[in-house]
Amino acid sequence: MEKWQRQVLRGTCLMRFPRLIWSGLFTVLFTTGAIAADNSGVIEVVTFKLKPGVSAVEFAPIDHQVELQHVARQPGFESRESAVGSDNEWLVIVHWRSAEDAEASMASFENAPTAAAFMSKIEASTMSMRRYENRADFPRSVNR
Repeated sequence: MEKWQRQVLRGTCLMRFPRLIWSGLFTVLFTTGAIAADNSGVIEVVTFKLKPGVSAVEFAPIDHQVELQHVARQPGFESRESAVGSDNEWLVIVHWRSAEDAEASMASFENAPTAAAFMSKIEASTMSMRRYENRADFPRSVNR
């Protein structure tokens, strides 16, 4: 795999372009086989609720800064997406190269400059995090 292909997979060259463009590009590249995806890795699923009085509109830029300033810069980071549901519940899905990378990122999060603003807006007691193994012997997903 070429250096630029590894950068695309790691997300290090995604910061300048909207996600929609890259999502379409990924679909084309993976579907045509231009990039051979390594299916091993970890999918981290986090849910939480915002504190009363905190709106999704207020929280979204804070969540985005956590992604840009901390999560996307961690070793083993592949991708991250956030979504808001009913009752101010949020879902965050992060793809990591390994469980060790996911754990190291979580351990460093409390010292990240953006962590305090993020944590001040959520109900910590509602936070749930689970990790799932994306094994290399499972069928490949086109969307990833």
